[in-house]
Amino acid sequence: MSALRALAATWLATGRRAVVIEVSEARGSAPREAGTRMLVTATQTAGTVGGGHLELQAIAIARELLGRAAVEACSRHFPLGPALGQCCGGAVTLAFAPLDAAALARWPIDAPRFHLQLYGAGHVGRAIARALAPMNVIIDWIDERDEEFPADFAEPGGAWPEHIRKVCVDAVEGEVRAAPRGAYYLVLTHRHDLDLRISEAILARGDFGFFGLIGSKTKRQRFIHRFEQRGIAAERIGRMTCPIGVPGIDGKEPEVIAAAVVAQLLIVSSSGAGTAARAVTGSEGSELLDRHERRQQP
Repeated sequence: MSALRALAATWLATGRRAVVIEVSEARGSAPREAGTRMLVTATQTAGTVGGGHLELQAIAIARELLGRAAVEACSRHFPLGPALGQCCGGAVTLAFAPLDAAALARWPIDAPRFHLQLYGAGHVGRAIARALAPMNVIIDWIDERDEEFPADFAEPGGAWPEHIRKVCVDAVEGEVRAAPRGAYYLVLTHRHDLDLRISEAILARGDFGFFGLIGSKTKRQRFIHRFEQRGIAAERIGRMTCPIGVPGIDGKEPEVIAAAVVAQLLIVSSSGAGTAARAVTGSEGSELLDRHERRQQP
C-alpha cells in the first residue's frame, strides 16, 4: 500500500476532514498521470498532482469545498497552457471528493515496487529506510541489535510507516528463507563475518531480484573467493552487486550513500531486470563505499 493511501486511511479513521483530489484524465504533456491523488485539509496537504499553478488552483478549490457544510464531489478541467500558463501544454481533469469510505474503496492498492530485506540498522541502513519510507515498497529491516533501530521516524513521536517492519533476531541470516521469490536484498551490517553468512544464504536461494552488498572491490574479491570455495555457481556470484549505489556520486555521508543506493533500486525495479544493477554500478563507486566500509566495519 502506498504511504499516501495509508495516510488517507488513518485520517479517515480519526475523523479528519479532507478532500481527495484525483487526476481523472491526463492528455498530452501533463505533470502527473491519471490515477494520481493528493489529500487536502484546511491546513495541510499530502501528495501532489503535479505542483505549479495547477496544484495551487486545486488546493484552493479543495479548501473552498471544505468551507461548506458538506463536501460535494465535482470535477474541473484545466488546459495547462492557455488556462494556467504552464509550459507542459497538455490538459488535466481533476476530480474532487470528500475523504470517506467510498473514496478509500475507490483508491486502488497498487502492488509495491519491490520487497526488500534490508540487513543492518547502522547509519546507512537508517538513511536508506528513511529514504524509502514515502515509497510504495515493503521492507523487512533486520538486525540482531534491537537498540540500533531508531524508535522514531523523523521526530519524537513520529511513527515509522507500517510497510517498514523491524525484525530483531539473533541468527539474522535465517530470515533470508522468509523472503518471497524475487525479493531484493541489501546487506550492510556491522560485521564482515555476518555479511558473509547472509550473503551466502542469499546466493544459496538464487531467486533474488537484486542483491547488493556494501563494500569495496577488495571486499568483493575476498567474498567471491569464499563463495567459490563453498561451491556456489559463478553465475549466481556474478549477479551480486558490490559496491552498491549509482556511481559518480561523491560524498561519504550516510544520506548521500543512501540516495545512490535508492536510485539504483529504482532503476532496477523500473527496468524489471536485475542485470540492470550492473549497468549502474562499478569501479567508480568503489572509493566512496570503501571509505564508508572503513568507518562502519572495523
